[in-house]
Amino acid sequence: MSKPQMNKRPPMKKGVLKRLLGMLFREYRTQLLVVVVCVALVAIASTIASIFMNKFLLLMEEALKGGGWESISAEVLKNLLVMLIIYGIGWIASFLYTRLMAIVTQSFLNQTRQRMFSAMEILPLRYFDTHPHGDIMSYYTNDIDTLRELISRSLPQILNSGLILILLVYNMIRLSVWMALVIAVGVVGMIFVTKTVGGNSAKFFLKQQKSIAKAEGFIEEMMHGQKVVKVFCHEKTSEKDFDEVNEQLCGDATNANRFANILMPIMGNIGNILYVLIAFVGGLLVMLGAPNLSLSGQAMTFAVVLPFLGMARQFTNNVSQVSQQMNAIVMAMAGANRIFELLDQEPEVDEGYVTLVNAKEVDGEIVECEERTGTWAWKHPHSADGSVTYTKLMGDVRIENMDFGYVPEKLVLRDITLYAEPGQKVAFVGATGAGKTTITNLINRFYDIDDGKIRYDGININKIKKADLRRSLGVVLQDTNLFTGTVMDNIRYGKLDATDEECIEAAKLAHADDFITRLPDGYNTMLTANGANLSQGQRQLISIARAAVADPPVMILDEATSSIDTRTESLVQKGMDALMKGRTVFVIAHRLSTVRNSDVIMVLERGRIIERGSHEKLIEEKGKYYQLYTGAFELE
Repeated sequence: MSKPQMNKRPPMKKGVLKRLLGMLFREYRTQLLVVVVCVALVAIASTIASIFMNKFLLLMEEALKGGGWESISAEVLKNLLVMLIIYGIGWIASFLYTRLMAIVTQSFLNQTRQRMFSAMEILPLRYFDTHPHGDIMSYYTNDIDTLRELISRSLPQILNSGLILILLVYNMIRLSVWMALVIAVGVVGMIFVTKTVGGNSAKFFLKQQKSIAKAEGFIEEMMHGQKVVKVFCHEKTSEKDFDEVNEQLCGDATNANRFANILMPIMGNIGNILYVLIAFVGGLLVMLGAPNLSLSGQAMTFAVVLPFLGMARQFTNNVSQVSQQMNAIVMAMAGANRIFELLDQEPEVDEGYVTLVNAKEVDGEIVECEERTGTWAWKHPHSADGSVTYTKLMGDVRIENMDFGYVPEKLVLRDITLYAEPGQKVAFVGATGAGKTTITNLINRFYDIDDGKIRYDGININKIKKADLRRSLGVVLQDTNLFTGTVMDNIRYGKLDATDEECIEAAKLAHADDFITRLPDGYNTMLTANGANLSQGQRQLISIARAAVADPPVMILDEATSSIDTRTESLVQKGMDALMKGRTVFVIAHRLSTVRNSDVIMVLERGRIIERGSHEKLIEEKGKYYQLYTGAFELE
């Protein structure tokens, strides 16, 4: 069965940060406003040192002129008290906003994961056929983690540093415009370095996120297929393939972190040079008695120069902090881009309006009822006159001139026409890739046909809601999927409101009860890792019991007994015959012995039905089925 090719990763979308922040502010507006206020208080507390240093130095100059300590002591103590109060408020604000951001971050990530999972659950099956499962898992791990770093640390840090820089610029201009211009020269150099080095870092951080997803996809695939790897002794080959993927990740991560790691030392050295330059220029201006230009009107003295040294150090440190957070922002944008890619996927389209309801017969007419009666009906509203009609669910399936291809330019099925009347057993046989499983996928509407029609009890299945359509179909797949939980939970998966007694009866019908009761905890035995503690045949029996408890009118058995030994198959076949009684059944089998008693057998080859009829009729015709049956009892 051919499948669509893997989709290439789309480029970074525009407006990712705006969209992310929009989601964040819509849901946590009040909390974030409190955070902004707290960050502003922290920024104010962080910049008052230079202001009070200037005041203390001016007071010292006044004392040295002859006033002595007594003339300034009261003012000094007053300023110290004010400074301590401001620092205390800053400490409380810092504690509050870090705690609040931790709560906001985890709540936002929780909601984002829920939103992602909800979006994933309504995606068409085609999406999962064209995307590696490890890559999808990476959305919930690495990509989500980049958002955690952005929201909890980077955004508050950038806001804090930005406010500090604004306050520092004001304080610098208030003390000396000439000295502020010296710092401006250093800032130009810092911006140039950030743009050059940070740009290269961003490019490789984007590659790193893609390489992580690729590596996780490879590891997930190898874990899932570990038995196959060992059977064919491919350990060394797998190691070599992994080394290639891992080396690509290592290279991208090394390049990204190399540029990121050299950024801080460069910025630190620029800050050191600027510190020395401020001291030199300031000292020179004081010695020369140069006039000062400032908002405060102070003369150029060491009371102006010394606070500037502290402000220069603080200024460069905060510019470095902002530059350093750019890497986290770039990584978060790469992660958010992938998350939005998942959220923006087109959901499975369902334009159906015919629903499945419980029904009963009253005076020969089908009427809807609340209680479960064992009778189901299709509820068909008619928009033309507002009337509603009910059609009893019988299980009559008809396919007319159907064409289908997973990709438009390559058809898998061509001109398929068949019918299955209520209670009939229809079997599909043919080589791998002939299109047998594809037909059953189309009946379930996992994919939509390109041309033709599929009618269910006379209703075009495009008019039936997908959930109701699938609820009327029981499916037993060749690949068994069991979920973490008890055996009883896995059987009940077919009907969530089933009682324990109904589940046990279904297990007996599938001849699974015998081995289940011999398990350590019977029906309460925990299953993990897709039922790894059970044999393949036992897992298949549980999946048959799961279909049996659903009690649907139509059954699809896709190689349902392929993993069961001959003795068990004979037992299961009896249970299957009881399960199939009165139901429309589609059977896909390579073992021709399992389809002999079918009402009609469809022989497929290259997407076409080349023969159809009962076992005896096809044997008499001595065509393809005759060759398969007499040549070997297995198609493969």
